[in-house]
Parts: sequence; structure tokens; C-alpha cells
Amino acid sequence: MTMPDRGGRVLPESTGHDPFDALVIRTDFGDDASWHAVVEELLRPWGPDGAFPPRVRLIDAPAWSGATADDVLAAVGEDDDLGVVFLADRATRDSPARALLALTTIRDDDGDGDLDPVYYQDLIDAPEPREFRAAPAAIHGIHVNVALGNLDFAEFAAAAAKEPDRVLRPF
Repeated sequence: MTMPDRGGRVLPESTGHDPFDALVIRTDFGDDASWHAVVEELLRPWGPDGAFPPRVRLIDAPAWSGATADDVLAAVGEDDDLGVVFLADRATRDSPARALLALTTIRDDDGDGDLDPVYYQDLIDAPEPREFRAAPAAIHGIHVNVALGNLDFAEFAAAAAKEPDRVLRPF
């Protein structure tokens, strides 16, 4: 399956991966050395004392070049097993921490209209965050915890927002 982005390009398939693999899509092709440094970090064991092997699916296809967050979310929208996707974009390349863009794929836009606007005004006024930046070493923990429901995306986004550079690192 391919998915056209808003510019009419056809983006390659991103589904079909193991649900325990973090999905990282390269959207910036301006610096191969920077990308290889990110990949090197992603492929390191993680967790306490490096106890866990890296589980990551890397999509390194030029067809994704310049894809926006909205393009990527549209392309992965049919993947019910995916709660978060990570982008290696231009900001990743320019970031001293090589911070990837973490995007939630879980949307609360079913339009059912069942919320009582008085009771849920805080929720209506402060929607869940859609994105934050994370160091490559943090993405495994983010992906696993979101997939298992141990922590939700908003908790990670809040932790990133508290960092001086707004980049989440491993706990």
C-alpha cells in the first residue's frame, strides 16, 4: 500500500512492521553522516545496563524526503498497532542531541460529541500534545511504554517540556 502526501507524491508503505519495533522514518536527506550517527545510537542496546536489544524499523527511502508530520501521520494512520512514530527530520540533523520528532498516532477525533462541555472544559481547552523531541536513546522506552499502555504519550511530552532544551532523554 502506498499513500499520497498532500503534495501528490506517493509515500512508500510503512505498515507491516513488528508492533514491538519502534518505527523511525527519515524525512531529511541533507546529511548522511548525521543520519548514520542517529542510526548508530538507535541500534545500541537500551534499558538498565543495556539489558534490552534494540527493536527498531528504519525507513530510509528518498520518497519520504520532505514529508511533513501530517504526511507521515496520514501514511501510518491505518496501522492500529502503532501508537507513536519517530521522524528524523531537518531539526534532527541540526540538533546537538540528534533529537527525533515523536508523533502520536492516537487521535481522539472520533467526533462523537459525547463530552459535556461544562464538565470537560479543561480537556477541551488543553488538547493532548501531538509531538515532542526525543534523543535516539530514549525512543525504545517511549515506544514500548506507549505500546504496552504503561505510560501515555502526554506523559512523555510533559517530561520533554520540562527539559531545558525540550528534548526527552532516557530515564
